[in-house]
Amino acid sequence: MSGQQWLEISVHVDGEAAEAISEVFNRYGHGGAVIEHLLSSGSAAHDDMDEMIVKTYIAPDNPDLRRQIKEALWHLGQLYPIPEPSFRVLSTEDWAEAWKTHYAVLHVGRQTVIVPQWLEYRAQPGEAIVTLDPGMAFGTGTHPTTRLCLTALEALATPGMDVLDLGTGSGILAISAAKQGAASVLALDVDEIAVAAAKENVAANDVGSAVHVEAGSVEKASGPYDLILVNILAGVICELMGRGLAGLLKPGGTLVASGIIDCQEAQVREALSEQGLRIVNRLAEQDWLALIARSPSAPGQA
Repeated sequence: MSGQQWLEISVHVDGEAAEAISEVFNRYGHGGAVIEHLLSSGSAAHDDMDEMIVKTYIAPDNPDLRRQIKEALWHLGQLYPIPEPSFRVLSTEDWAEAWKTHYAVLHVGRQTVIVPQWLEYRAQPGEAIVTLDPGMAFGTGTHPTTRLCLTALEALATPGMDVLDLGTGSGILAISAAKQGAASVLALDVDEIAVAAAKENVAANDVGSAVHVEAGSVEKASGPYDLILVNILAGVICELMGRGLAGLLKPGGTLVASGIIDCQEAQVREALSEQGLRIVNRLAEQDWLALIARSPSAPGQA
């Protein structure tokens, strides 16, 4: 990727508008959205929602995609006060250094700690450390959807379980599952940038014996799995349910669906229920939520 250029698209906003813009950027940009919390620091990075810059990156020679993003932002501007986006061209090397200044050690849930690979951190007893250099892949722990998944994972992970992480991005969820005792984790993503980043992060965390990263989607998974993690977008989750995702769960297995804006909850609930899954929990942060659903148990199983 040396020498490759990227067009950075950024919007300076606050609060609720940032979440709506990040959904657009997750749909169109390489690696999705990057949210920079300008006034925050340390483990409380997501507590201060006053000033943010939401960014994404696309190839500079794709005017149609640039137009689609501008049109989507214009439509959002009818609902939120959104300024004109800013554009600048960066080399991969310039980008890699520029964004690192906005990340710090992040504590999620009771024990998970996300440590950027370029920072030093002394682990405390009982902490599960995930060392991360996401590159241009989605999943740093700064976005509510990823934090919701990590929180759910802490509650659901059991030693020896088989896990599918669909839309793995940086590999953050797959790595965390392995750190919490999963015997095997299949991490899949359709984005080649994400696959490369996830493989590097798996190696950096020394969990390659448990985590296998591949390019692809649900068709690459054979199952059955104790736990499936899907941190994508509501529409994609519904589509995947129609492509047999629920059938990859073991009897009594659990699926965590995240990346859902609250106004999309009903359609995801319907898609899960249509495939025989029962929703057993709901986690929410800001306008985002995760639904935790369970497949029917086998006859005679508790």
